[in-house]
Amino acid sequence: MKKIVTLMVAITCTALLLVSCKGKNADVKNAGEAVGYTYGEGKTFHSDEPVTYSISFSDASWYPLVDDWKTEGIFKDIEKLTNVHLDITAYDSGDYTQKVNLAINSGSATYIIPKIYTEEQYIAGGGIVPVSDYTKYMPNFTAFVEKYNMHPDLDTIKQNDGKFYRLPGLHQAALQDYTIMVRDDIFAAAGYDVRELEKDWTWEKLHDVLLGVKKYMVSKGMCSESDYIWSDPWCGQSGKGTGGNLLKLMGSSYNVISGWAIDGTNGGIKFDPKKKEFYSSSISDDFKKFISVANSFIKDGILDPETFTQSDDAANNKFYNGKTVLKSTNRSSMSNDILSLKKISGDSASAYVTVYPAGTIKDLAETSRLECGVMVSQKALKELGMSDFVKMMRFVDWLFYSSEGYSLVKWGPEGKTWHYVDLDGKKIKKLLPGFKCGGLGISGSDTDIDIRLKWGYAGGNYFYGHSTAESTDNFTPEVQDLYARYGKYKTVATVDPKAKPTEDQREQLNLWGVPLTDNINAWTLKFITGQKDINKDWNDYVSSCKNLNVDSIVNMTNDIYKKQAK
Repeated sequence: MKKIVTLMVAITCTALLLVSCKGKNADVKNAGEAVGYTYGEGKTFHSDEPVTYSISFSDASWYPLVDDWKTEGIFKDIEKLTNVHLDITAYDSGDYTQKVNLAINSGSATYIIPKIYTEEQYIAGGGIVPVSDYTKYMPNFTAFVEKYNMHPDLDTIKQNDGKFYRLPGLHQAALQDYTIMVRDDIFAAAGYDVRELEKDWTWEKLHDVLLGVKKYMVSKGMCSESDYIWSDPWCGQSGKGTGGNLLKLMGSSYNVISGWAIDGTNGGIKFDPKKKEFYSSSISDDFKKFISVANSFIKDGILDPETFTQSDDAANNKFYNGKTVLKSTNRSSMSNDILSLKKISGDSASAYVTVYPAGTIKDLAETSRLECGVMVSQKALKELGMSDFVKMMRFVDWLFYSSEGYSLVKWGPEGKTWHYVDLDGKKIKKLLPGFKCGGLGISGSDTDIDIRLKWGYAGGNYFYGHSTAESTDNFTPEVQDLYARYGKYKTVATVDPKAKPTEDQREQLNLWGVPLTDNINAWTLKFITGQKDINKDWNDYVSSCKNLNVDSIVNMTNDIYKKQAK
């Protein structure tokens, strides 16, 4: 009797297991069927019934989220087209990464998490889905990857399990965003032709030129000997202790990872293509050269040390009111920088956007065709179920990878904010009269409405990537000319291969890498500002990095890379 009962229990359990597996398999098999919504490459995603998806939002203080965005702006427009309501959880952009991390770890993350630059720190806990498992359901993403052969690029963000966990912005070609702007009227008066200089200048040549410019300015009573003529934005408060944009640009010119670029690199780890191995660029001879050149600008009274502590507004205002003669700029800021300069310093003030200098190499800082992107939480898959999760992924596909979605979040609806105009037989987008947009680099009068501030178009959370034609459709002739000069005077570096650690290895690298990176950043700023002597204190700096496991990081990274290459 015991045998009969045991056999019956076993048969029952097996039957239940088969039914359960059949149900799960059917759910997966049927997930691709679009029931209750429409989607497709080049088609508008639309849900037959209203649906709500939660989404994170990085809220920038210089164009803060306001209710109009939800009631009559970008979020309302998305809802009108798709029948999707976005439930927004906004975090201040200054601590967006930390807040997202806390939400993921606590299980309270939103379904959709945009504006993510590096995903490694979120993977180990299992709070985000391997999005590469679901790209087969995303026709716009898939079409772009195939058209522009993005597979090698996507390989660089795959983890040890062969999957990637962030849907990156996809560029047809890498585009350099940040560079420097100079007061070419003052440079010319001092005897320097910036247009000729930029063809082959280095940071050391710029240093010598600025000494000459300052000497001229002092002789004309435009500044005193103790004044600084360069004070840079995106390095102080927004640099978050890394040196920000300026050290990213300068570092890359010397084959060094620094500034904004150092986050997530476990202490500036780079690949040597000749030796076919990884090394720490942060304790290299190139690094020593880089910080020596950077220090020379401060030591010789050119670069304001407040560059690494001040707000962006403080740095910009020094340029606008004529106290400084150069500053960093980018595509979305160029037009406003020039307008603000003329408004405050007068129409005679002239600015020129240059190709930033080289160091030991001429490579552009931007090498990747991938940009920040979107993560999706496990919470979304758990709460929605497979079929509705796939439906949401197809909405994400439309919002971030379709031409229609891109145009909407970047420009707003046609007829509301922009229209097509004919230019030499070519249709181009142009803002309607009465509008301007800081996010697009399109200036206007004080009475014009900024469509980013008013309605949230051209915000950094949603518009990135796409074809070169689309990503440059807002470029002014001046910006187009800058990119032509990049092509003449700069080179594009090859993208480093990537070592793909297991979860345990990644956790260990992170445990070593975070304090090491903090140490490198602190020493870098002290070297550059003169608080530490580059020659006398160099060995102490290298020792501090070795005490914080830089060699262990390099060795583990190389071991991982060699094993995966076999």
